Formats: sequence, structure tokens, C-alpha cells
Amino acid sequence: MLAAISLSFLCLCFTIYTIFFVRRSLNPLYKLPGPPVRGFFGSHLKHVTGAQSGYKVYEFLEKRYGRSVRIRGAFPWEERLLTMDPVSMAHILKNADLYQKPALSRRLITSLIGCGMLAAEGHVYQRQRRKGIQLKEKWLEIMKGASLNEGAMTLDIGSWISRATFDVMGLAGFDYDFNAIEDESNPLFRAYVEMFQKCAAQHGLWETVAAYSPLFRWLFPDRVAQRCRSTIHRIAGRLIQEKKQKLAHDEKNEHLQSGNDLLTLMLKSNSDPALPPEAKMSDGDLLDNINTLMFAGSDTSSLSVIWTLVLLARNTSIQDQLRNELLSILPANHGLSDLEGESLQKVVSSLPLLNNVLRESLRLISPVHSSLRVATRTDEVPTMYPVRPRDKRQPETQSFTVPKGTFIHICVEAFNLDKTVWGEDAWEFNPDRWDCLPDRVSRQPGVFSHLLTFSAGPRACTGMRVSLTEMKLLLFILLTNFTFKTHPEYQILKVNKVLTRPHLAGKEADGMQCPLLVSRFQQIQ
Repeated sequence: MLAAISLSFLCLCFTIYTIFFVRRSLNPLYKLPGPPVRGFFGSHLKHVTGAQSGYKVYEFLEKRYGRSVRIRGAFPWEERLLTMDPVSMAHILKNADLYQKPALSRRLITSLIGCGMLAAEGHVYQRQRRKGIQLKEKWLEIMKGASLNEGAMTLDIGSWISRATFDVMGLAGFDYDFNAIEDESNPLFRAYVEMFQKCAAQHGLWETVAAYSPLFRWLFPDRVAQRCRSTIHRIAGRLIQEKKQKLAHDEKNEHLQSGNDLLTLMLKSNSDPALPPEAKMSDGDLLDNINTLMFAGSDTSSLSVIWTLVLLARNTSIQDQLRNELLSILPANHGLSDLEGESLQKVVSSLPLLNNVLRESLRLISPVHSSLRVATRTDEVPTMYPVRPRDKRQPETQSFTVPKGTFIHICVEAFNLDKTVWGEDAWEFNPDRWDCLPDRVSRQPGVFSHLLTFSAGPRACTGMRVSLTEMKLLLFILLTNFTFKTHPEYQILKVNKVLTRPHLAGKEADGMQCPLLVSRFQQIQ
């Protein structure tokens, strides 16, 4: 018995020695500098993913260690790469097959920054406009029955805007109106909302262990997630079958117009005789695409609009300038309803201050704070800036080695808020910067305005233009009908819960809240 215990102890010591000493000496990532770790189970993740102060952490790391840094992940043996070098980041995001989303990210939530197959782009504008006007009418209705303070009411804009964008994505996804603006009791809507809330809570030790261990998830299944998935599969699955039947009926009767929502377009593509059998999507694949659209399309778009309104509420002079620009393009004595189809798209795409405000908002507060990639094989990564070696006796280099299995921290905020690129006011809201950008901005990776907000490379958000149009239309409708101010009793903070969400200071445990003072805008004739 004693011999067995001694042997087990020796095996444990050998394992620890192999993991923490031999493995380190062989891992080329240990040649990179990095901050010290406090304690055996210490980690840097809390610091680099903190939405309130993450940008300050990135600045400190860059000044102390350079732009290619080694950080500690969730466990003592997990060393990660954090790069703030634009050439390195472009290399990583461009080579999507080499640097993929790790399995743990896919387990937490499917495609955090993907926007699905938005081939229905040209047909979404009408739905966006209709839902924006419906939201406006709902707010006016609430104001009539509310006690106003100097004409303003306190409104949690986060909840309402999320419901509006969810309605738009439901119509764009499978031509289904959740009608969440009017009624939150729809069981499919409630299931999606609970799933989103569950994803936003994936930050505890329990969730971390579950993400790394399939066995743990099998032993301790998430009952809430299972119930929500069951509801989604049951109701959305029925919608898929109904859509299939409608398409078959229309084809039989030679009706060519059967809808332009994402589900219809995928089903039409699936029925193409020229499509190989192995390329056809199952009902499960169809549902996965819809779910990706619902999360990526509704949650990220709504948060972008919410944060833009918060920034405008904090900067009322810019809000007034933007409102004047929006009002200037409305037909005399008429409203937005007179602008239809392509003319609506052209109008919202041609307004310079609206474009600048939205770009600046997406730069300053990106809905996706950060993401992860994993190296599927060992790779030599080029750099723009010299790499400072951990051993200061060694010379600086212009590349570094990333071993297979290394996690790479995609620090969106580090690039979007880099003072050496955007200027000393990079942490401030200044839409005018977009009229005269520094030359260094052009070297930044990013599919949209040299920002990482919509990512970069082959896996960049394919629904970017639809998302931008949705944001512009909502801002157009809301700002031409309402004014927004900050509430003196509430401090709104950024909290990173899968996405960057607004929370109240001291009430972070209560979840997303974004109360602003909202007044009806009265144009002086």
C-alpha cells in the first residue's frame, strides 16, 4: 500500500515537472516577454478582457513588453499569445484555416462574430424601417401614460432596442415576426432571450471547466440551455417544415415569388439539382444558420445602437448636429415613410456625420471586446514592430514562433483604441477624427474602416452592410423623434459578458440596464 502511494506521488511530481519545467523550456512562446503571474492559479484574463480598463492594460503591456506578449490563460499550463502588432494580427486573421476558433469558444456559443449567410441583404431595409417606426410609436404611446419630468421620461433603451433588432432578424431570418416590441410572451422569443442571457453569464469557474471538459458537461448538463434548445428546435423546426411545404406548393403552381428571407433562400439553394448531395444542408444545418443570425445579427446590432445613443447622450452638442443633418434630408412636411427602397438606402449611406458618428462609436465601444483563435500547426508569424525577447541578452527579431495548440487573444479594443495609431484622444468620442485620419490608421487590419470591430480576413462578418444599415435606420428614426440625455442618478458602465454590455454601477449583478432620459423632439418651425 505504501509503495503504491509512493509511486503515485512520484508520478504526480514527474507530471508537474514535465508540464511546468520541461514543457516551458521546449515551448518557443516562452521566448516572448510577459507580465508576472500572482500565485499558482494566477491568470491575466481578468485584466485583458475587462471592458472598463482593458484598453489601459493593453497600453501598459505595449510600453513594458512590446507588441507581442505572452500571457497566462485559464490554467497554470496555458500560455497564450497577445499580439498588438498589425502585421501579426493581419497574418493570423488572413490564415483562417491555420488559426481557427478553439473548440471551447464554439462550446460557449456558436460563432460570436459571424453574421451568417445574409444573402437577403437587399430585402431587409423595408423590415428595418417598419420595425423602427413601430418602436417609435411604442415609445410615444408610453410617454402619453407616463409621468414626465420636464418632458422627459426614464427609459431603459437597452431592452427596447434589443427587442426591435430581434424582430428585424426574425423577419430577415425566416420571415417570422416575434412582435417583441409589443409583446415579450412569444415562447420562441423567450427561449432565444434565455439562451442569450445564458451565454452572457458564461464567466464563472463552473462554465470555464465545462467549456474545457466534454465529460463534465455530460455529467452535469445545463438544464436551462437544454430546455431553451428544445423549444427552439420544436418551434423553429416546424417553421422550416412549413416553409418547405410553401416552396413546394409555389413551385408546383409556378409561383416564382416565395419570399426573400434567409431560410427561403437557403431552401431554394438546397433544392438546386446541380448541388452535390454532400453540399446540401440538413434541417439541423439550416437551424444552426438561423440561430447564428439571431445571435450575431440581433445582439451585436442592438448593442451598437445602444452604445451610440449613450455616447450621444453624453455629448449632446454632437447629438444636435447629427439630428440637424438627419432632418435636412427629410422631404418637406413629410416623414421617413416617404423614402422607400433604394432611395432609403442611399439616403442613410450618404450622410457624412452619421457615418462618422457610427464609425467612431464602433471604434470606441466595439460590441465584441475580444475573441480567440488557436494555432492548428506551428507557424512563424511576421511582425511590423521588433519583438523584444524575454532574455534581454538576445537580439530583437522581426518574427516569432507560435507552436501548435497555442491560443491567440484577438484584442479588438487594443487595435481600435491604440493612441500611437489614432492619436492622444483615442480614448475619447470624436467623430470629426474621421475627416482627417493619421496615416498610421491605413496599416490597421480590419474589414471596416481599418477597425477590428467586424474582424478581418476570410472570417470577417459577411452581414456587415446589413448590420450598418440597420443601425443607421434605427438611429435615423429615433434621433429625429427623440432627444437623449444621461440620467444624473445612474452611471452606465461597460461590462464584458461575451459582448460589451451596459450595466449600472453598483448593480452589475442585475444584468444589462441602460436607462436614459428620453424626451420627444419638437422641431421649431
